[in-house]
Amino acid sequence: MFNKTEENAVRYRRAQSVTKAEEITEKEKKARKSQLDKPCHKPRDSLFSWSSEFTNFTGLVNWGFLMLTIGGLRLCLENFLKYGIRVNPFEWFIVLTGHNEGYSHQYPSVILLIFSVVPAVTCLLIEKAIAVEILSQKLGVSLQIINMVSEISLPVIILYFKGTQFSFVGITTVCTIYLVLFLKLWSYCQTNHWCRLGMKGKQYKNTLRRQSLSAPNWKTLEDEKHDFVSAGLVKYPDNLTLKDLFYFLLAPTLCYELNFPRTTRIRKRFLIKRIIEVVFGVNLVMALFQQWMIPSVRNAVDPFSEMGIVKMTERLLKLAVPNHLIWLCFFYLSFHSFLNLMGELLHFADRNFYSDWWNANNISVFWSSWNMPVHLWAVRHVYIPMTEIGYTKGSASIVVFFISAFFHEYLVSVPLQMFRVWAFLGMMAQPPLSVISRVVEKKLGARWGNIIVWSSLILGQPLAIMMYYHDYALAHFAPQQ
Repeated sequence: MFNKTEENAVRYRRAQSVTKAEEITEKEKKARKSQLDKPCHKPRDSLFSWSSEFTNFTGLVNWGFLMLTIGGLRLCLENFLKYGIRVNPFEWFIVLTGHNEGYSHQYPSVILLIFSVVPAVTCLLIEKAIAVEILSQKLGVSLQIINMVSEISLPVIILYFKGTQFSFVGITTVCTIYLVLFLKLWSYCQTNHWCRLGMKGKQYKNTLRRQSLSAPNWKTLEDEKHDFVSAGLVKYPDNLTLKDLFYFLLAPTLCYELNFPRTTRIRKRFLIKRIIEVVFGVNLVMALFQQWMIPSVRNAVDPFSEMGIVKMTERLLKLAVPNHLIWLCFFYLSFHSFLNLMGELLHFADRNFYSDWWNANNISVFWSSWNMPVHLWAVRHVYIPMTEIGYTKGSASIVVFFISAFFHEYLVSVPLQMFRVWAFLGMMAQPPLSVISRVVEKKLGARWGNIIVWSSLILGQPLAIMMYYHDYALAHFAPQQ
């Protein structure tokens, strides 16, 4: 009985397998028949053709990063084998503070940074004197101009008489801080000036809008004063205090407002990340500068002096690589890590420090997106005031670039203690280059416009700075004839 049952089960399984095999065979026949019926060719473009609209190049991007990593490691090994380990963190303190062995008890860069408080407080005192009508409007504005011109000129004067006591990085830091302070005081004085004009009824076109209070505009009616008290808002002249001034000086912005947008708390994890990035980033930039940049600059002296076209081009391209890498590191360190760190500590809510400049399709878009604090300052305090008094937009743009070119020259020529015009000419070349990039974008497409932007960053500005390094190296490192 059991044998018959097993035989029946075996027969059943065999029948099922035969049935499934027949089904598979029928499906294969249908599939083959359908494949024979379908054409194997149809109109289509290759994937690398722009008209194919294929966009998934993730594998090639990974390949590119891998090749860049391998190339970077090779350059590091070549640098170490050729120059040895030149990184010396103990020298960084001397470089940053300006400490000189011949002046063992003097730190001129630190002294100048501390002294920067004096013109800021002077600016506040003048504003308070104007507010209480101790000084007239005309006299007060004249004193503010003298104060700001003296403030921006102080590093130049001190460096002229005490130049041997400063290091290059130390005086560069001082000039950068004094320039930032100059732009902040300009905004502080001009915004308070707009407030006074509004209170006196001299409301120029869009005067109240340009105050940008980040809150409802102040009101002149006494019976509405309690609205500001209950809302915690500040109005002129109650903003003229040391606390308000120093908050603005430390805040990551160049545009003064009576009421800044604030956050309600400090995100500890976010803050710790930014602190780590700042500490690591400063050390990385200094190490790259010491290990890579300085030897490359010194080696470039002879080819530049000999003016061999091929050798000079090779050295320029070689210098462009470390310069561009340091520029990218400095951008992330300054505009993301440091400014977000200050914003988090000060509860400053507006963190729009940069836009997607890497996607810029022309030069003008790049300049309006990579450094948002400076861009907003230029638009608010130079471009809009000029257009409102009758100047054309083109004229206002030229003035903005002229001011930017002057301060770029200031940040390079003053620390190097030699006047050149490479940075100034480089910035003044941006308006015509912007026109060219727009034409290329219009004729050839956005991709080629973006390529021009990146080309100008890699081969334009870095090479202009290299010209200064070359002249400096000739003056300090080249053998005397």
